[in-house]
Amino acid sequence: MPETHARLVAFLRYFVSLALRYFSPFLPFSMPTYVYEILDKKGQPTGETFEVVQSMKEDALTKQPGTDKPCRRAVVAPNIAGKWSDMKGKSQLSNANLERMGFTKYERKGKGYMERVAGKQGPKSISADD
Repeated sequence: MPETHARLVAFLRYFVSLALRYFSPFLPFSMPTYVYEILDKKGQPTGETFEVVQSMKEDALTKQPGTDKPCRRAVVAPNIAGKWSDMKGKSQLSNANLERMGFTKYERKGKGYMERVAGKQGPKSISADD
């Protein structure tokens, strides 16, 4: 179960980053997304990270909001949209890739009716009549 949870969290983070990348030109302002890493008591990274959208003028966080765990801004490669970035994003969300990663996907096929198009777990179809 923890492995499935970790995959879901990773997928959701990726999905949110895609959404932010797509909609950022339409927002009235654009601020960078910074990645922070949680630190242990010795000040060493634990491998746990989180993202924060904040102005470049703001100071880097020293504690994770909500938990007050110590943190530092991580040095990561910039997220620059390239010539094929939309194609790459679409291929990562393809039915075959989602199935390979262990996800199940349903698509609406009619009013109140959905069919499984990726994955092996769960019913083949879901209906409002069930």
